[in-house]
Amino acid sequence: MQRTSFAGMACSIARSLDVVGEPWTPLIIRDLWLGRNRFDEIQANLDISRKVLTQRLNALVDAGVIVRKLYQKHPERYQYVLTKKGTELMDVLLALMSWGDRWVSEEGAPMELRHEACGRKALAKVTCSSCGEPISAGHVRILPGPGARQGWGTPWEKLPSRKAKRAA
Repeated sequence: MQRTSFAGMACSIARSLDVVGEPWTPLIIRDLWLGRNRFDEIQANLDISRKVLTQRLNALVDAGVIVRKLYQKHPERYQYVLTKKGTELMDVLLALMSWGDRWVSEEGAPMELRHEACGRKALAKVTCSSCGEPISAGHVRILPGPGARQGWGTPWEKLPSRKAKRAA
């Protein structure tokens, strides 16, 4: 089944989902980050069909999230490695993991993060790049950026003010 492409939307969330919104993609990226870099390792761990895994890996290569590196010539075999773009995407997935640990893991966190710099257990959080304070949806304003435009699926189409939503 063909998915609707969000690439034409003037919304970074929509465009990001165009790359990573298919359910297997975050799990593939997680496996690559954990060191499962070969097709058979990923396929066995996720129990994903070879066809779907091939499609997802090809899409991630095309998007510049991973690169394919030859590790064996006869027969040709490749491993997959996260690019800088892919590693930054994993940072987002760590924040999603922390959200999942809090809201959907009834028996507790399946994995814990340990910060290498201080050696302590950590939760991934989104922080302000200017002051370092945590950012939450309730404490930021959205303003038009250089790529803003009105149209299908954009945040600027009849956007109610946040203050009006809170009062309701």
